[in-house]
Amino acid sequence: MVEGSQIVEKYFSSLPGEIRNTISAMGPLYRDLNSKINVISRKDIDHLFERHILHSLAIYKLMEFLPGTTILDLGTGGGFPGIPLAIVNASSTFTLIDGTRKKIGVVQEVVDNLALSNVTALHTRAEYHEGDYQYIVSRAVGSTEKLITWSRHLISREEPAGWIFLKGGDLREELKGLPKRYVEVIQISEWFEEPFFQDKKLVFIDSRAILR
Repeated sequence: MVEGSQIVEKYFSSLPGEIRNTISAMGPLYRDLNSKINVISRKDIDHLFERHILHSLAIYKLMEFLPGTTILDLGTGGGFPGIPLAIVNASSTFTLIDGTRKKIGVVQEVVDNLALSNVTALHTRAEYHEGDYQYIVSRAVGSTEKLITWSRHLISREEPAGWIFLKGGDLREELKGLPKRYVEVIQISEWFEEPFFQDKKLVFIDSRAILR
């Protein structure tokens, strides 16, 4: 069984050493912060690299953002998927938002400790936020319909643009109203062999599915 940051290196061995070191530093940092403010369940903190960091990096498997790309992490919680993505996409800018102040406090601590100059953390809800983002990412904080409703005003009218969600379970009902040619669903188990990813999916919704 591969544990700790080694599970990330298992699938992303070509990442530069500096990036791998930053990812490794997330382990003790999150463990320390989580002992003070519980934003990750005590069960999951022992599986931080697999269930949070590697899971977040499934989006990096889908696409490496071009320099200058703007990304919003909607309902970031403790900083996922936004922080791992910001580490591996240093030339893109990330805005991480959450409606719970203590969670954003932890995110800001992580951003400061890891010196992530491409990340802004904000205590706000998507409905009240203003901005223009090429991609909006989120990890299972609501149904697809709700996530799009909350953030439709934030997606760029320029192409390419779209939503990228990390989800689980049967999504047929959630996605049935969207035109299939603009929606891609990927089984994350195609990339990562660990049992945790067996029912995990990545959903990409091209902005044209909503703004057409």
